[in-house]
Amino acid sequence: MKLAFYAPMKSPNHPVPSGDRRMGRLLWQALEKAGFELDLASDFRSFDKSGDPELHQLNKQKGAAEAERLLTKWQASPAEAPQGWFTYHLYHKAPDWIGPIVSAALDIPYFIAEASHAPKRATGPWQMGYDAAAEAIRSAAAVFHMTTLDGACLGAVVEDKSKLVFLPPFLDVSAFLAAADWTIDVAAEIKKAGGQQDKQNLLSVAMMRDGDKLQSYRQLGTALAMLKNDDWQLLVIGDGEQRRTVEQLLAPLADKAVFLGIRPAEQLPVFYDAADLYVWPAHGEAYGMAFLEAQSCGLPVVAGNIRGVPDVVHDQITGLLTPEGDFPAFAAGIGELLGDMQRRQKMAAAAREFVAEERGISGVVDILKNRIEACR
Repeated sequence: MKLAFYAPMKSPNHPVPSGDRRMGRLLWQALEKAGFELDLASDFRSFDKSGDPELHQLNKQKGAAEAERLLTKWQASPAEAPQGWFTYHLYHKAPDWIGPIVSAALDIPYFIAEASHAPKRATGPWQMGYDAAAEAIRSAAAVFHMTTLDGACLGAVVEDKSKLVFLPPFLDVSAFLAAADWTIDVAAEIKKAGGQQDKQNLLSVAMMRDGDKLQSYRQLGTALAMLKNDDWQLLVIGDGEQRRTVEQLLAPLADKAVFLGIRPAEQLPVFYDAADLYVWPAHGEAYGMAFLEAQSCGLPVVAGNIRGVPDVVHDQITGLLTPEGDFPAFAAGIGELLGDMQRRQKMAAAAREFVAEERGISGVVDILKNRIEACR
């Protein structure tokens, strides 16, 4: 079965790395493993950060033009036309202006993964995007929601609840670990960046950009300044246009903040393996791919109990989840685990098992294959 694949938020080909691009690529892999033939329908990005009605209207027109281009191509060569359409990540800021048009014209099933529905956006600057996203969701043959929270919210717009399918965030664990470059001397890299060798290592991996990521860095700095234990340092992997701001936010930590810059994917498992805790407030994040990466390497997590984070971190089992915005609780959670090696080791084993058995790619392949083929 041939599927047209489209990601209105960020194409799998987008040059800037992010969790969103990562999940888009993982879904592509999972669909291929499920036996589907994929065609990237378009790189058109419909994302509107600010809620500009004129931009929404322009994007709608561009989307319609893209749909017309695709229909012209496929109607001229029917053998090349898809038998289904798969859209990844649509919501009011990034609606799908292409897929529903093409799917209706070709009379093929329309599938969505990681849609979200926010009724508070029904009016206001994102109303056009909200309406378009809701209409697309209603037209879908199946809606794969990736968090429990999204599933509950989508229930308000999906009348036939059998169309809602939980597709948990996942990782190709074997590929991630197999690509690791274990020749990297982590101790030397930490020392070169100004870190010390006799400290417990906290680790955060995140791009330094405006919005939720910057807010998490701000919260992280506030919480870590409350730590009473002095025997630690924060390893930061990431970079971006807000690098200087992040450095200022973490400046009160002085030499405890160790900036390691951007690291290629093959080095990440080595740094996860060398750390004692993964720490990240996760402000505004859907779930967080780095949590799965860290746990796949046996690294316990301390994170904010926000949105889809409970779907990727088992509180009290693979890590600790603290109330959103409660900095003393976040700091206390870190201090508690830093002082209890036995508990960290128990969580490390549970984290590896959780990701391997419940958040691996094989289970997702089965879910996608069974549900999509049922709609042929």
